[in-house]
Amino acid sequence: MTVYVLNLGCAKNRVDGEVLMGIMENAGYQLVDDPADAELIVVNTCGFIESAKQESIDALFEMNEYRETGRLKTLVATGCLAQRYHDELMADMPELDGIMGVSDYQNTLKAMADARRGLRPMCVGDGERFLKAPRHLTGGGYSAYVKISDGCDNRCTYCAIPLIRGGYRSRPMEDIVAECQNLAKEGVTELTLIAQDTSRYGIDFPGRPLLLPQLLKTVSDIPGIEWIRVLYCYPDTCTDELLDTVASLPKVAPYLDLPLQHINGRLLKVMNRRGTPEDIKSLIAKCRKRGILIRTTLIVGFPGETEEEFEELLDFVKETRFDRLGAFTYSPEEGTRAAQMPDQIDEAVKEERLDRLMRLQQEISARIGKSRVGTDCRVLLEKQEGDQWIGRSILEAPDADGEIRVKVKGPHAAGEYIPVRLTASSEYDLYGEEM
Repeated sequence: MTVYVLNLGCAKNRVDGEVLMGIMENAGYQLVDDPADAELIVVNTCGFIESAKQESIDALFEMNEYRETGRLKTLVATGCLAQRYHDELMADMPELDGIMGVSDYQNTLKAMADARRGLRPMCVGDGERFLKAPRHLTGGGYSAYVKISDGCDNRCTYCAIPLIRGGYRSRPMEDIVAECQNLAKEGVTELTLIAQDTSRYGIDFPGRPLLLPQLLKTVSDIPGIEWIRVLYCYPDTCTDELLDTVASLPKVAPYLDLPLQHINGRLLKVMNRRGTPEDIKSLIAKCRKRGILIRTTLIVGFPGETEEEFEELLDFVKETRFDRLGAFTYSPEEGTRAAQMPDQIDEAVKEERLDRLMRLQQEISARIGKSRVGTDCRVLLEKQEGDQWIGRSILEAPDADGEIRVKVKGPHAAGEYIPVRLTASSEYDLYGEEM
């Protein structure tokens, strides 16, 4: 049977989708790139914020149209939206032939068989989170995400992830290292370690150790791996040991992803974020002292955010000059404490604040990009467009940061690393020539 898998949402969801694809491919299913050719379509949904939920619903209805225009016989939903709203989806969408949650992939083959038989299975139990199963990589074969834990214990008042994926659970280190070794043997040269909270890795093991530094050192010793990056760190578990490890290991990107959400002390408390504004600023200073690039994510329009508190956030961004910054408007999520808070902000105000913040960051990003012109870097080539190749340096994370457009001297292939001199910049992208 032909199958098409549509992965939506974050990189963590993508890893789950790749495991699902690997299980099915290993069992004889034929993976196809065009949903029109698929007899079975699986939509790996996202349920993080309202816009992601709507995108997932829209995708399910869009895929269902292939019953008329393609070969589709069976439609299955999996992922976070399916986990959280399984009863509602099954009741409201007769188009769905089955549902799988986020921790039941050990039942993939039975669930798909039952869906094809018209039994409308619903597999949403708390099963094995870290299957030792094959993955079908979707990153071109040279770059891969590796999940090191699942779930979250932080209980931020705006976030539904603990309601969907449960409490924090670290993956055994030997399993992570074994997967990284296997990926290297398959030709992967870039690894990005991910989790809901990577810097907390190991906290649920006996003795409550923070083991991310040790994990980075071990993975760095794997032959064939060129670059290692770690995303989604939590400020209060970014120890000096972790910062020293990131700064000192040649294969590890000097890059720290710190989703800070805000800088105002009152709002941080209401968000249930650990640490103070002073702690955050101290951590940033430590990173800058070690030459570590910082990416952050911020929320605007959180319930009760005053204009003065938003201006404080703008001043913080202006002063800090983040190398990378993403932001989104607050979205009230069912079942979270913040959704019940008074003083919800009008959507128009949220959007206006987001626009002001991103305009500021655009100016900062343009100045940072301009400062890199004339420097040299190593670029991982990803795709060719005309006489140019598009790639990234070790300072650009996949799927998140800007691109480097390179004028090359000769033929190349995706996955190659070449030396590049940067010659120009725009707000978010860079331009260069092969040296």
